[in-house]
Amino acid sequence: MSTKVQSFFDTATSTVTYVIHAGSGTSCAIVDSVLDYDFRSGRTSTTSADAVIAFIKQEKLNVEWLLETHAHADHVSAAPYLQEHLGGVIGIGEHIREVQGVFKRIFNLEPEFALNGSQFGHLFTDGERFRIGDLNVRAMHVPGHTPADIAYIIDEAHAFVGDTLFMPDVGSARCDFPGGNAHTLYHSTRRLLSLPPETVLYMCHDYPPANREASWVTTVAEQRAGNIDLHDGVSEDEVVDMRTRRDSTLAMPNLILPSIQINIRAGHLPPADDNGTRYLKIPLNAL
Repeated sequence: MSTKVQSFFDTATSTVTYVIHAGSGTSCAIVDSVLDYDFRSGRTSTTSADAVIAFIKQEKLNVEWLLETHAHADHVSAAPYLQEHLGGVIGIGEHIREVQGVFKRIFNLEPEFALNGSQFGHLFTDGERFRIGDLNVRAMHVPGHTPADIAYIIDEAHAFVGDTLFMPDVGSARCDFPGGNAHTLYHSTRRLLSLPPETVLYMCHDYPPANREASWVTTVAEQRAGNIDLHDGVSEDEVVDMRTRRDSTLAMPNLILPSIQINIRAGHLPPADDNGTRYLKIPLNAL
């Protein structure tokens, strides 16, 4: 069976959610889902996730996996909501434990918050192989943007790369979040770009220049030839210098404070206070 991919682009966060399957009636995985969040009111809604649910029901797909490429800082995961309605196991890379350790301190989370990744149903190791129905998947650890970034490679032909790469005219991911490292990012991108040239790459975001519409699918060959930051011939030192200078000019993402607090919990909201309301924290002068 051939790999089929349905994409859903969330304009509010420029995030792409993917449903990977092999045709109607087969098993599927959902990658990098979005729970809508209004930071002005603190309200969540499920319009984006409901569109994914509608497609899966229409195609009579069986959800086996709810995959996260990392703990996102720019949108909130809808994985628990989707799991409630569709089933499936929430999975992420095993290095989420490092990210949890960093941000438990920054947010001074409740003592009971575990740092072992147990909020997720499965923690993938580098090189681990698993299946989505009849599709073969290989997990590839690609840290740098964060310590926990992981790519999912389907049948050695389709790679879902998270935030490690952007479209060729956008470049590469920032590395200035806690635990990020530009040297590490460079080596992760070279790993991805060492895949066969015809490998199809699926971005998690697109921030297009004014002269094109949003797009999120490219190939290894196109990235190696034309990525403005990472094309063939660019050295590690050049990439690190560029990222260090550029990252120093970037503001924090609008949703980093709510997103990280929720996403290191596998998308679950924090426990309710004694009044029944759930709260997010705003650490002052900490990021």
